[in-house]
Amino acid sequence: MNKVYKNANEAIFDLTDNITIMLGGFGLCGIPENLITALVQRGNKGLTCISNNAGVDDFGIGLLLKTRQVKKMISSYVGENSEFERQLLSNELEVELIPQGTLAERCRATGAGIPAFYTPSGVGTEIAENKEVRTFNGKKYLLELAFDSDFAFIKAWKGDMMGNLIYKGTARNFNPMMAAAGKITIVEVEHLVESGQLNPNEIHTPSIYVDRIFQGKNYEKRIEKLTIQ
Repeated sequence: MNKVYKNANEAIFDLTDNITIMLGGFGLCGIPENLITALVQRGNKGLTCISNNAGVDDFGIGLLLKTRQVKKMISSYVGENSEFERQLLSNELEVELIPQGTLAERCRATGAGIPAFYTPSGVGTEIAENKEVRTFNGKKYLLELAFDSDFAFIKAWKGDMMGNLIYKGTARNFNPMMAAAGKITIVEVEHLVESGQLNPNEIHTPSIYVDRIFQGKNYEKRIEKLTIQ
């Protein structure tokens, strides 16, 4: 089975409106830049995006918010995006904010085939509204559901033509668990090598989870907050 595609535009050939997409990344690190750009150009609407961050105004998911392609955001941190804030406060965007650990575990549970789990995070807060609460050993826990994502957009540092992946630094944060969770996982890599060239002991995501892969280009590698002393 050939998993290699020429570019992002070819890799998302079957995307439709009103789908759910997981997007890897942490802050401005490990964002699938090429795939987001291709999605902006494609113009699909009504998207539900699952991502730790909502990007910034002119980068990452912020580009999809700017073109009004996102219907709902499921995120943990959204503090760097003024367009996100404007759409939220004007009721133009549906938003589900959840604790970062809960977001990570919902992604992991999805990939592991676990439909739901209990967590103490969010008990007694707005997060607990309309959710089942059970007590274990005298402590209350919320029932949280795994996700149901149609696609996962992933960024890795290096990958081979079978789809084995290696991440670098903080880009390893959400990308591996989301790669395992998407019904169709599409990966962009900085370096695409022949099969067999990666050290098996260094692979973070095995090829079984990857459906499509291509070598990206023109990565910006931004710094979120530049501090000069």
